[in-house]
Amino acid sequence: MKKYLIPTTSILTLLLVQLVLGEESWSITTAAEWAAGVESSEGITIEEGVVSPSGKAGSLRTKMKSFKEKRSAKSLTIEQSALWQNWEAKPRIGPKNLRDAPVFLTKGPNDYWMFGRYGGIPKKKENQPFEAKNTKLDGFDIPLKTTPIPTQFNAPGGLVKGQGGYHAWQSKDMVHWVHHGCVTPGFARWVTTAEQVDGKTFIYYDFPNDQDPHLFIDEDLTDGKPGKNMGIALNDPSHGSDCAVIRDIKGRFHIIFEDWSPINARRHSWDSPLAGHAVSSNGIDGYTIVAPAVDERTKPTGKIAEYLHPHWAKEDPKRFKTNVAKYEVHEPEQNAYGDWAAISIGGQYYLFCDFHPAKKGIRIAWFTSSSIDKPFTFCGEMGKGHPDPDIGFADGRFYLVTQTSNDYVSPGPWVEKVEARVGVDTNKDGKADQWSKWQEAKESYDYVKGFSKQVKKTPAQLDLSGLPEGFGFQVELKLADTTENASKPLIESLELSLE
Repeated sequence: MKKYLIPTTSILTLLLVQLVLGEESWSITTAAEWAAGVESSEGITIEEGVVSPSGKAGSLRTKMKSFKEKRSAKSLTIEQSALWQNWEAKPRIGPKNLRDAPVFLTKGPNDYWMFGRYGGIPKKKENQPFEAKNTKLDGFDIPLKTTPIPTQFNAPGGLVKGQGGYHAWQSKDMVHWVHHGCVTPGFARWVTTAEQVDGKTFIYYDFPNDQDPHLFIDEDLTDGKPGKNMGIALNDPSHGSDCAVIRDIKGRFHIIFEDWSPINARRHSWDSPLAGHAVSSNGIDGYTIVAPAVDERTKPTGKIAEYLHPHWAKEDPKRFKTNVAKYEVHEPEQNAYGDWAAISIGGQYYLFCDFHPAKKGIRIAWFTSSSIDKPFTFCGEMGKGHPDPDIGFADGRFYLVTQTSNDYVSPGPWVEKVEARVGVDTNKDGKADQWSKWQEAKESYDYVKGFSKQVKKTPAQLDLSGLPEGFGFQVELKLADTTENASKPLIESLELSLE
């Protein structure tokens, strides 16, 4: 697996800048350019165009890039790999009484939501009833009631009797959670994902389970009542669903769904090596199926086999007269993925999912692509157990929530620690006689107004306005692996902006 060869949107942008501006921008982006562009290094590995520390730390210096006329350096931009491996396992982050697969939705700064089955209120010790009291919580101007769980509270909507489906919890800080009550009825209890647009929350559910995404649109998540049932959103010609829905920056809705046509899903945790992709302008209907987002199928045999699905005829007998599902046999045995979740960071898209490798236990995996319209590449795996994950951005960090005992937290794809400085040749002797100060480089992330799953990325950039003009420039990097996980700095490109 060539895990480092993952294109990013920003790298493509750099290449275009070079083509348009020529010598106005000097960059190292390809394996050939890295091989030719390094003057010296210590403790550094350069593999397939990616620079990383061999151990815990390393450094390198590029060759001098010379010019006939004096130039002024404006900034240095550093890009890392999109692998995103710096995840830390944490005890479950969401509400303690949330059951089933959690769905995570960020509506904006300090406005975070989780959806799941309601697990009820635990009794006090020795089976003594709990007496709820009126209370207040920072950020909430509605009456609240205490619960036996110190970090959880009931809003008025949370006191309305549920209907057997999913409920909503809200947080301002990812620690304290306010229960607002029911958002789907019992028949829509297989909720898979949620999105938002124009203040409305789109809650997608399977009906029957693992088949055909349906939709509720809720304009008030706090009233303890389901919104408007819009019915079926995508009449999926394949078996399977457990979809992710993400709205791209142009406003189009994308469904990533399980396509069970090449596998006996019953024997593979109801997952598949094939992830279908459908696009709609409004998220309600009119979905068009396009090329698969993920295609990890092995060799088709042409043989058609059958298995039984436990939900179809039981839950929706009007549409499903039988539970018999058909699929094309593939060989050898296939890895399977499903229960998709999606997020975009600066235009780089990620899909998180269940991962059931052939002949191994289930865990989490994730994929990435520089465009939602292009195939996704496998990044890595972690954890154990049936995760059914969802992903969101809150309070400057990324949260991967699961239905297992662990959730996962990350500061983002950028991996610390990266320091850089730039030298300038002021007298045309081919040597750097002045250097900028060492600066730590780091990406930063922020909300995109009106979007839940689109996250803004500010590239790791050094301000070089204090450097004098010169006839040449070179870059020094110091890389250190400061994490306790499998991640380390993986530098893919440098771009020196000149004027």
